[in-house]
Amino acid sequence: MSLLNEISTFLQQGRLPKVKELVTQAIEEGIAPNEILESGLLAGMSVIGEKFRNNEVFVPEVLIAARALNGGISILQPYLTAAGVKAKGKAVIGTVKGDLHDIGKNMVKMMLEGKGLSVVDLGVNVPAETFIDAAIENDVDIICCSALLTTTMGEMKNIIDAAVERGVREQFKIMIGGAPITQGYCDLIKADCYTVDAASAADAAAEFCLQN
Repeated sequence: MSLLNEISTFLQQGRLPKVKELVTQAIEEGIAPNEILESGLLAGMSVIGEKFRNNEVFVPEVLIAARALNGGISILQPYLTAAGVKAKGKAVIGTVKGDLHDIGKNMVKMMLEGKGLSVVDLGVNVPAETFIDAAIENDVDIICCSALLTTTMGEMKNIIDAAVERGVREQFKIMIGGAPITQGYCDLIKADCYTVDAASAADAAAEFCLQN
């Protein structure tokens, strides 16, 4: 098994110390930082994302894999920066105003990072204007909005309306998700994308970034 395959395998198992050890070894052996990232770390997280979509692994396994991913990236980051390797895209993510649920949001964030995107996490109870301010300030490709309550999902339309009012609606894609959200609601408020799970959201986000 190659070193990069080992990194991928241990990441899938959530074995943080082993991932950090092997990432360090790969750097010392002169493997390109981008190759370590793509063929080792992100490849492993991609497998986890697919397994999660197919109900072969569940939230705890995703969490420990994401911890291993972040541990590997923390070692790799200075070398990626020195090599001029940039994120594949950038997103802001948050749970809308009035809603304090964050498990779904956090899952999507981890899956986005697993696709090589840089993610600015705004947390929970985020007003529409804060989403737009952060999107402009960070020059993002995508705004990701989460809601778990039928009483708060209306805030997603406020985010889209705020983007239109400020003349920046075309600058980024707006993705929505959460338990009460449907494709019909996405179409109604003229959001760009709705997906049924975190792995599908990450796939769609990566596709949007490729188009930019």
